[in-house]
Amino acid sequence: MSSHNAYIQILLSTAIAVLLTIMPLPQLINMGRPDWMLLVVIYWSLNAAFVTGLTYAWCCGLLIDALVGTLIGQHAFIFVLIATLVQRFQFRIRVFPLLHQSIIVCLLIVLYQFMLFWIDGIVGTALSSWLRWLPAVIGALVWPVLVAFLDTSTRNIR
Repeated sequence: MSSHNAYIQILLSTAIAVLLTIMPLPQLINMGRPDWMLLVVIYWSLNAAFVTGLTYAWCCGLLIDALVGTLIGQHAFIFVLIATLVQRFQFRIRVFPLLHQSIIVCLLIVLYQFMLFWIDGIVGTALSSWLRWLPAVIGALVWPVLVAFLDTSTRNIR
């Protein structure tokens, strides 16, 4: 597969993640919405780090900052941090079965949520409800489905 097709598939999965992130949902369902863009960044950092890199994570974070209306650079910084951790331990994570990968993804999303909580606390907009941690559990449950979907549609990139 050419690198041109790889970039198209990466951009397509990113566009779908953006749509799933900004899609309006009822408040009850919205509280458990997984962090789609972060899941896609983790997937590409794990499976095609040579194509995406940290610049991809930074751009995705800035896009989320602009779309959600948070402090500019907040998500970008955390996405780069998460992508760096994933790329650092990429070969160890990839050999794990999907159940163990889901646990690692849950821990990465908990780190993401903690960093958001910390930055929101500094800015003065902290939300201290236990529901803040619900997207980490939902993201871990969605991870095997996301991997199965992206692996079948992008099996020739690696």
